[in-house]
Amino acid sequence: MGGTHMAREDATFVFAGAYENEADAQLDYEAIKELHAAGIIGGYDAAVIRKGDDGKVHVNKDETSTRKGAWGGAVVGAVVGILFPPSIIAGAAIGALAGGVGGHIFKGMSRSDMKDLGELLDEGQAGLVVVGNWQLEEAIDKAFSRAERHIEREIKGVQKDEIEAEYAKAMAGQ
Repeated sequence: MGGTHMAREDATFVFAGAYENEADAQLDYEAIKELHAAGIIGGYDAAVIRKGDDGKVHVNKDETSTRKGAWGGAVVGAVVGILFPPSIIAGAAIGALAGGVGGHIFKGMSRSDMKDLGELLDEGQAGLVVVGNWQLEEAIDKAFSRAERHIEREIKGVQKDEIEAEYAKAMAGQ
């Protein structure tokens, strides 16, 4: 069990894509599910983000698929919670998650990374956010084939089990 390689495998990345419309984002979301089913990518949490006419950011999750890989479905909500001001996020649950879980993610990302992600998601009418510990260039390109633009950033020092614990706490507190 050698040092650096292991750390690399454990690294957590956040991928974000900007889309002209929600349908395209949804199709790429399906592509991610297929890549996971085929064993090409490992555990992940993902959600499609849509900007409503009300100016609010709506997070659409397909709960069954996000349970794959034990991310607990909390991470993307927390990422959205730290990228956007709470006032424009539709749905109170995300605010709760952004607290505990978001704290871990917040610590693991630089301000400029967050700014890049927020601006990218602001560009399109819709977005796709995926958090996972896979970094396969061809898989990423395939997963975001319909995006106008996509970026990836590493979230440093995120422990999956800590996030799970925070998620459980947030859920119990609801």
